[in-house]
Amino acid sequence: MNKYIVTLTKEERELLSGLASKGEHKSQKILNALILLGCDAGDFQTHRSTNEEMAKVLNISMKKIDRVKKRFVEEGIDIALDKRKADRIYKKKTDGDFEAHIVALSCSDPPEGFGRWSLRLLADKAVELEYIDSISHEAIRRILKKTNSNLGSKKVG
Repeated sequence: MNKYIVTLTKEERELLSGLASKGEHKSQKILNALILLGCDAGDFQTHRSTNEEMAKVLNISMKKIDRVKKRFVEEGIDIALDKRKADRIYKKKTDGDFEAHIVALSCSDPPEGFGRWSLRLLADKAVELEYIDSISHEAIRRILKKTNSNLGSKKVG
């Protein structure tokens, strides 16, 4: 079943041939160009390869060939050659004020019974003090990694 049929113009074929013949580009871009050249069903193609032949020769999966063909048909040659950027935008949960609270908390004395602050203790204390609704110890680690704080150690001297 050929759901996505690639038909290249003469200019597109020349562009892809130039990309594939020069070693100046990323390997995935060259591979995608070779896939599009092999799948071309246009008037300027002399020999069209099947997906199975291309997968075997290029040592890639059939799924990759289908993905490249789909991107070419739906979004164009530029998107088919290059990796697509992620569409999802993540909302930040923390701000500078919260980060300052965490740094100050990590520099304070640890709770009784503990020698120093752990990341999990800091996360639990931040929630307890209602600085934030919920936060993981990993997020606390990333916040503290940006600073030069040292979780509760005292200077010797």
